[in-house]
Amino acid sequence: MDLKVEEVIDGLFSKDAYEQPCDTVNVEDLEIKLPEWFDEKKYNQGRRFQRDFFFMQSISMILGLYTAYKRYWSTYSHVKSWFDHDLKPDSLSWRSLQTIRSHHIVANRTSNLKGHGTVSQRDMALTLFGFIGFTLLKPNRLGIRALQPGDWEAFNHFWGVIGHALGLEDRYNICRKQYDETKEICRILQDKVFTPCLTSPPDYFEHAAHVMASGMSAIHPAIDHDALVYLTKYLSNVPGYVYTEEDRMSLETKLRKQLNGLNNDAGVNAINLIEKCPIDFLPNSSPITLYAKDYKTLDDSPQYKRLSLSSKLKIAALDVILSLYITNIGRLILNLQFYWFIFIGTYLPYVAMWRFGITQAYVSIFKMGPTDNVVPLPNSKYYNREPKSWFKEIWDCVFW
Repeated sequence: MDLKVEEVIDGLFSKDAYEQPCDTVNVEDLEIKLPEWFDEKKYNQGRRFQRDFFFMQSISMILGLYTAYKRYWSTYSHVKSWFDHDLKPDSLSWRSLQTIRSHHIVANRTSNLKGHGTVSQRDMALTLFGFIGFTLLKPNRLGIRALQPGDWEAFNHFWGVIGHALGLEDRYNICRKQYDETKEICRILQDKVFTPCLTSPPDYFEHAAHVMASGMSAIHPAIDHDALVYLTKYLSNVPGYVYTEEDRMSLETKLRKQLNGLNNDAGVNAINLIEKCPIDFLPNSSPITLYAKDYKTLDDSPQYKRLSLSSKLKIAALDVILSLYITNIGRLILNLQFYWFIFIGTYLPYVAMWRFGITQAYVSIFKMGPTDNVVPLPNSKYYNREPKSWFKEIWDCVFW
């Protein structure tokens, strides 16, 4: 854990990180071990910090993670067990980590046999970003702040331990000894990997996001695919995705700088506004052209204009919720409300019962998630959808 930030980044972008599997042991030989640098007091403080901001920490993870219902609800239940239970042998959190690591070993072996590649150390590190990235880089947008001295350091330690327990080698673990180093690594990963990849997403990205949102909406009905994708790209600094006047003005300034005096009708390739990804896996998608004239007001921005009324309403509602969440009483109320949804989703998942049947509504975190034969739809099918009817718009706004 003594590597410098630059050494960790170089390691993650290396060929070794791509080829090194997530685990080299067999499932029957798997043994979870705590790292030498494990600090129980700091780890438990990190757990408490997660629970203090349970609602927004959950939103952050949902935005960072992209069959549906059982798979994602099971993943979320695993993570919640890490917050709620001590990390001791035979505890629920310990057995959860062992189960997930076993699933990774099986998935890696299956993927190799099918010729789909390796579930690598790099994959594990980038997945860990999905759990912590937005929380570390955009805490103000999520209403998260330290309540006690050392909370951020404890948060960093907590996730470093989780990464280690799941098989992430220390040299690839993005959670370093120092919180500032972890934050800097996350910033670099966002700029060099997540922003470019979300600017030119792979062809089935929208379908994967839709499947996730559809599954999780069985637990919380306010989860919306279009709003989810918009907020994810917005928090990832994807060019063209703006939500505040400051965002709009900043983007307009960047576009005019790129135009260098040319007419506003001339466009700017979004690729020119972001860093180049050093990992050679970006798809050869069509270039996205942005026009300064399209960003005179927030409502006129093309990406925001494409959202349905109900999606815009849910994004606006999140801002209202954030204003309440930054207060102590608001945080308490919203955390309790979210715990109620989790309780219902665990013991009486009535929405899932209605959609999938009673026997399929209950989820065990110790069983491998189901698979299906659904053919994924290309992004174009989601970009070129017919607009909703006025009746459907009103219905979606009234009944979330």
